[in-house]
Amino acid sequence: MSKRIVIIGGGIAGLSAGIYSQRNGFDTEIIEMNNLPGGQCTAWDRKGYRFDHCLHWLVGTARGPYHQIWKETNVINDGVKIIDQEIHTKVVDENGDEFIIYTNIDRWKNYLLEMAPEDSISINRMCNEMKKISILETSSNPPGMRSWVDSLNMYIKIMPVIPLFLRYKTKTVHDYIEILNFKNRRLIYFLDALYGQSDFSVIAFLMMLSWFDQNNAGYLVGGSLPLTIRMSEKYKALGGKLSLVNKADKIIVSNDKATGIILSNGTRIDADYVISAADGYTTIFKMLDGKYQTEQIKEAYTSWPLFTPFVQVSFGINKKIKSTVANQLFLAKGMSIGRTSLEKGYTLMNYSFDTTMAPREKTVIILRFESPWELWKDLSGEEYLTEKKQIEKDAVAILKKQFPEVDQYLEVIDIATPKTGVRYTGVWKGSYEGFLPTNQNLTKNIGMTLPKLNNFYMCGQWLSPGGGIPPAAQSGKWAIQLICKKEQMKFTAE
Repeated sequence: MSKRIVIIGGGIAGLSAGIYSQRNGFDTEIIEMNNLPGGQCTAWDRKGYRFDHCLHWLVGTARGPYHQIWKETNVINDGVKIIDQEIHTKVVDENGDEFIIYTNIDRWKNYLLEMAPEDSISINRMCNEMKKISILETSSNPPGMRSWVDSLNMYIKIMPVIPLFLRYKTKTVHDYIEILNFKNRRLIYFLDALYGQSDFSVIAFLMMLSWFDQNNAGYLVGGSLPLTIRMSEKYKALGGKLSLVNKADKIIVSNDKATGIILSNGTRIDADYVISAADGYTTIFKMLDGKYQTEQIKEAYTSWPLFTPFVQVSFGINKKIKSTVANQLFLAKGMSIGRTSLEKGYTLMNYSFDTTMAPREKTVIILRFESPWELWKDLSGEEYLTEKKQIEKDAVAILKKQFPEVDQYLEVIDIATPKTGVRYTGVWKGSYEGFLPTNQNLTKNIGMTLPKLNNFYMCGQWLSPGGGIPPAAQSGKWAIQLICKKEQMKFTAE
């Protein structure tokens, strides 16, 4: 008989683990609390409009280990159209002054040189380092399964960039701006406003732009929902069982061995292996009662900063509003939406480039802004509804500044708050991508196994700073690779 694996969570990590487990002959069941798979990689359909809550771009759309996973899990196939945007972000300050980040590094360099010729040396250095760091990529195999040949080959490949990595691994973007010694005040202002207001790692910043420059971080037409449907259909076609609207409450442990789970309705599901692709905090501190911790876990959940959750206001507009720029960030110091002070501004995303998001001659525009969890954690009932009404009023006023007569064409307004994410997925403190990648934690991670707990594996975005779809999917694959190794089986991805 096939060994049985129960997977908690039907998000990207859980679906990935499910697909690879079925490919390797295991009998699997995914337990998902929502009525749709995908977790935070989701969207909402409202009166013919689709409001995407996740996908803006995806690392690995052209090449590399992530691309291999996308092909193996049906995220990318011959029928999926990929768009490589020319502009990453257009930033607009309070005075209407604009700053553009182009996805092509050479084009961005020429733009910056025209803006700040006095900083030519620093600009050239920054852009060259972005290109140089592009050779960094993740390993195809999990820790503990990398042969010395694989490790040697990877070391040889990345050798040219090791000095750069060592130079900046503990530096923030703010540090980097100072190291480069820019002189142009406008350039300093915009770079600092974008990335310098936190401990955001300069390595993460450099790598992000290098992915775009390689056309390896495109947008998948259709967005998040079709992506997760393609994965779930692949999983079911391989014989996997997807159980929706079921919530796991506890992981059953017998003699320090995971033997199954208990659902919130009391149902017991026995298994040979348990994989949790659910929220990390919930898994460790609630499902396992905090009994199996490492020092790294204690450090992460007590001191690593989190991505600040966001509020999303989605507009369905009965008019075609075209834009050459998909994503715009508006700096707005002194402004508020509802109770939230817009310290980092707000973004407007115009989805006119994706015709699947709205009916013909109509448009979806999404407004987003960060909103600390502390403002939301105790809001409920009428107070919560009142806050949403105020957000809607303020958001419409902002939209009218850009499109003065837009209120005449508004058909749908939908608001998702940090509590929406918690309700749908249980994500800790509403942090949509988990731990923020900083200069202190960039090279650290939480292991996929827990000490003294056998036959249990974790996967998902809470294992490493930065979170996101690619490492989540990869961790699902890695979990099955590790199980195959324990079962003395040859792992197959095909």
